[in-house]
Parts: sequence; structure tokens; C-alpha cells
Amino acid sequence: MDEYIPVVEGSELNDDPFNPLSFYAKNRIGELKDDTPVSWMHRNERYTEKLATPDVSVADLIGDVDPIKAANLKLNYNDERVIHFGLIPRSHRSIFVINELPDLQARIQVALFNILQEGDIQIRGFKIRLPLDIQFVFTANPEDYTNRGAIITPLKDRIESQILTHYPKDIRTSKIITEQEADIIDEQKDVVQVNELTKDLIEQIAFEARQSEYVDQKSGVSARMTITMFENLISSAERRALKNKENKTHIRVSDFWGIIPSITGKVELVYEGEQEGPFIVALNLIGKAIRTQFTNYFPAPEKSKKLTQVRGKESASDPKRTSVYQEIVDWFNAGNKIDILNDVTDSDYRHALESVPGLKKLVEKYYPKLSGNDKFFMMEFVLHGLAEYSLLSKHVLEMGLQFKDLFSSVFKDEDLLAEEFDLDN
Repeated sequence: MDEYIPVVEGSELNDDPFNPLSFYAKNRIGELKDDTPVSWMHRNERYTEKLATPDVSVADLIGDVDPIKAANLKLNYNDERVIHFGLIPRSHRSIFVINELPDLQARIQVALFNILQEGDIQIRGFKIRLPLDIQFVFTANPEDYTNRGAIITPLKDRIESQILTHYPKDIRTSKIITEQEADIIDEQKDVVQVNELTKDLIEQIAFEARQSEYVDQKSGVSARMTITMFENLISSAERRALKNKENKTHIRVSDFWGIIPSITGKVELVYEGEQEGPFIVALNLIGKAIRTQFTNYFPAPEKSKKLTQVRGKESASDPKRTSVYQEIVDWFNAGNKIDILNDVTDSDYRHALESVPGLKKLVEKYYPKLSGNDKFFMMEFVLHGLAEYSLLSKHVLEMGLQFKDLFSSVFKDEDLLAEEFDLDN
């Protein structure tokens, strides 16, 4: 589109001085000839968007007779100057978008295809030939065709092209969209440090949701979910920094629990998902994303490399095939545990992670050049990854998360069941 276009000054229909359509513009040019005043319209003004709802009327889109205008100008109702034009005629020489087209009533869709095909509009008793220069764009979710309405066949026949969109096919493209659309202000960027793994995890959650058996695939998972998740994630870290009076902070893996409202509010669950509950489904999606991304950064905790685990102790079945995570798992299996609380200061957070033997050494082995904040993010990421691969157990606390060995929690649950059984008998 040209940056500026000439418009007859005062025209309602953005009339071209060389091809006027409205009664006003024709008369104005007829009277003033080459002296007709012209204004310049920027391309940013040449875009109109309307959300189709059942209450949208022909008057809104096409126009109607304005009795107040007729009275003020002392005109008869058979004079076309009494017409108050709607959004479509006022979008002459522009782009006009109607969102959720199936929600538009059938009689209004008929009025639309008459404009598309014949180039004329009918308002009350007026039949006006207006060869409008408009690029129409319609949007619709195919699921809506049967849920709330339909696009009538004559109108669909006059739509020149139908473009079927799709979700981003890879993490890289999805990240570009999220970063472009997320509303993150400069002050937040200064306070909160975000690494690439954080962004990958955000997008991976959406990819997992689109494949989940608990999520309604017909409704889909829009890109808006990742945008909202990213904004909430930044807000969670910023809130912690403000609470602890810290000038800067960085994203933690535990901050991802702050994006659960973004997930539960954006996905529609099938019956099985409703039975599980939105909160549990959201936790599962985060866990699956961590599990998927974990093997992109660290060796997969394969079963063949796991230690032979015995309650209270561990022994390697084959020392040569010992897991790289042995020292970490040994420490937890010795009865130790670690709490990662949501609002602890960065120094307390680091101290908690450094208390796990072998954790920092493992991260430095694979990523020796990582900076301090990214290193601690990776250290926590290892704990989450080991929990997803069932080498550790992870428990949701009221104000954070707790990691401990897997089998002690299993035996504890069994002991509780045994006690309940004894009480019943």
C-alpha cells in the first residue's frame, strides 16, 4: 500500500479525487474543479476490523437512513444525502476484516455477497451503485461452522481464496511469534534475565498440549497460550524480585508453576481431561515438556544405566555402566531432600542447589562456559529432569517444590495404606 493517498477533503467514503463515488465528493469537484481541497490519508488509517456477533446489523456494516441528519439538512427521505454509511462503505480504498464470519446472520451475509458480486448496496429504499475498492478478509474457525453458525454457500463461492493456517511446526518459529507478540516492558527486561532453555520450555508445553490425549484437539491450542505463559513467567520472577528487594533476578524452573493459570485458561479438555482436572493436566504438560527438552541438553537416564536401587542404599550392577547421575541420586537415596521455595532470595536458592553433591559438577561438565544464573537454572533443570525420568520424586508444596528419593515416598505411601488397613480391621 502507498504510504499516503489523496482523499477529497471532508468525504465520508475516502473518495479518490479522480474517481469520486459519494454525492458530496462529486458535487464538491463539480463546483471547485481543480481547486477542490485534498487531504492525505496514511496507510495506517486504511484498515478496519469488525468482530462478527449475532447482534451485528445491516446498519452497522452497510448503513441506514439518518432521520436526524435529514432534519438538520432539511432533506426529504428520498435524497441519498440522508444516508449514514456503515463501516464497509467507509472502508473504501482500504482493507476490511470480519472476524468469526460464521457468527454473522445469514441475511447480513447476503448483503455482503451482493457487494462482492454486484458492487451495489441497498439501504432502505435506496439502490446505490458503489464500486467500492475494498480488500475483504474473513476469518473463521472451522469448528465454528457447526457450533454457532455457517458461511452461506453464495458468499463462500465469492470468496476468492481460502487459506488454511496451521500452528508453528517447530520451536524456533514458535519462539519468534511469542517474543514478537508478548507484552514485556523494558523495565521487566532489565529486571528479569531469560535464557534460551526457558523459551524452549514455554514452546514445548504448547507442543505437548497439541498432542495430549486430555486436550480437545478440535478446539486446538492457540499461539496465545505461549504468549500468556511467557508474560506470566516474567511476572512471577519480577514479583519475587520486588518482594525480596532485588534489582535483578533470573527465571527459575520452579517459576513455571506460575504459568498454570495460563494453561488452564487456554485449553479445552475432553472428558478424560475433565476427570483428571485442569490443574493436574497442566502439571503433566509442564512435566512432559521438561522430559522432552531434558535429553536435548543432558544424557537420557536410560534404564540400562540406572542403578540397582534398594531402600536406603544403592549398588551398581555394573560399575562401567554407572549413571552420570549416580552421585546426585545417591545423595537423595541416603534420606536427604531439598526444598525449592517460590519466593526465596537468589542467594538462598543458590545455596539450596549447591547443597546437592555432584549437581554443579554435572552441569559444569556439559556446559563449562555457562554464566552463574544460567548454571543454577540448569542445576534445577537437572533435578526436574531426573524426577520426570523417575530417578527422584517431586512433590508440590504450598509455597514451592520438594525433591527427595523416589522409593522412600513409595514405601511411605505403602506404610500409610497398611496403617489404614489395620485400622479398618
